[in-house]
Amino acid sequence: MASPAKLAHIVLRTSRMREMVDWYVEVLEAHVVYGDDMLSFVTYDDEHHRVAFMATGANQQPTQLHSGLHHVAFTYATLADLLDTYLRLKTEGVQPCWTINHGPTTSMYFADPDGNHVELQYDNFATDEELQAFFDSGAFAANPIGVEFDPEELVRRFQAGEPVEQLVKLS
Repeated sequence: MASPAKLAHIVLRTSRMREMVDWYVEVLEAHVVYGDDMLSFVTYDDEHHRVAFMATGANQQPTQLHSGLHHVAFTYATLADLLDTYLRLKTEGVQPCWTINHGPTTSMYFADPDGNHVELQYDNFATDEELQAFFDSGAFAANPIGVEFDPEELVRRFQAGEPVEQLVKLS
């Protein structure tokens, strides 16, 4: 049995094509590969598109009562990259709706113009073995959601030179 090599892209239905494309370009520091009134592709790396948008006229925002996708997540290589993104977006008026250390990740959730949730995250463990040890310890089972944090406080502690390993450790 062959597993996929990677997750290539997500496609979102929208009635706000321009607003959605602009938001994802800003949040992901992406660029438009193709766009017209019906279909747009954006990417931030060597993939031809990571997020696509279809103008279907869909205009009902998702709620907890709807089945389907809960959120999509994008991982940053360093905690500094995640925090720099937070600070950049904050200056543009884009604020997270939820910030939480899940244990495996330090995560900031944002709502796009259509109400879809986008998680920007940093992997808290350097190796798969460390992550597995965390799962095996029972700590995740005891608290599978995690601990909320104040992003301003996390930025302050990071800028003060506190070690990343301490910053991402669940308290």
